[in-house]
Amino acid sequence: MSPTSISFNHHRNPLDDKKLNRLNMRPQSPEAWSGLALVCGTGGIGGAMATELQRTCPSLTVLTAGRGDHHTHDLQLDLESDNDLDRLSDELSSRNQPLRLVINCSGRLHGPTLHPEKRLKQVERRQLIEQFSINSIAPVLLAKAVEPLLRRDQPFHFASLSARVGSIGDNRSGGWYAYRAAKAAQNQLLRCLSIEWARRWPKATVTLLHPGTTDTELSKPFQSFVPAEQLFSPQRAAEQLVSVLLEQTPEQSGAFLAWDGQSIDW
Repeated sequence: MSPTSISFNHHRNPLDDKKLNRLNMRPQSPEAWSGLALVCGTGGIGGAMATELQRTCPSLTVLTAGRGDHHTHDLQLDLESDNDLDRLSDELSSRNQPLRLVINCSGRLHGPTLHPEKRLKQVERRQLIEQFSINSIAPVLLAKAVEPLLRRDQPFHFASLSARVGSIGDNRSGGWYAYRAAKAAQNQLLRCLSIEWARRWPKATVTLLHPGTTDTELSKPFQSFVPAEQLFSPQRAAEQLVSVLLEQTPEQSGAFLAWDGQSIDW
């Protein structure tokens, strides 16, 4: 199997009601989510997630945050800028609504000088640092930035997009050293976060989400390896992810879940 086919594995069916009951999940009504939501990253999935949250959870005020042209989002936020992160808590506080949900949809796989490695000789320090910066360091620093807004008596959800290729146990193909390792590091960092928050903020829920292979700029160079029925539109990916999020409670905090609600091996 080529390294470029390693993230495309859609072989499970969504959880049905019996499975939900068996796992003792208590799905939440969308109407129960009232307050402020922040979606970080306004690319394909991020934009679709904001739209889906507004449609599904009408009591939420959904804000978008991203870098670049401010006209495309509500808040200017570069997750690799400490200055932007330092300002975030005050900016959200000024909205005078309880913060209920933060979803990190940012991520980077390739770029003009960034290419997934197929073999060891292609591994470079610069690419490792760049992948870790956005794919693992940024999510945990985002959590740190919003933590001052948490309250012990207030339900709160923090979710971040991970990837099945970040699973160590599911790695059968190798390759993509930096991206795989960065996503695995994010998983560990946010798993640690979920354990700490369970003690300090017992109504907080942390979830890592694999969206499936989605038709975005991130996956475009690799879509030829994906059967058409397994390539999701951003809208479908968002619908599936919001559905999974609505099922999560503090008892499930720290889970690494696929788009269909199935647990993924660490």
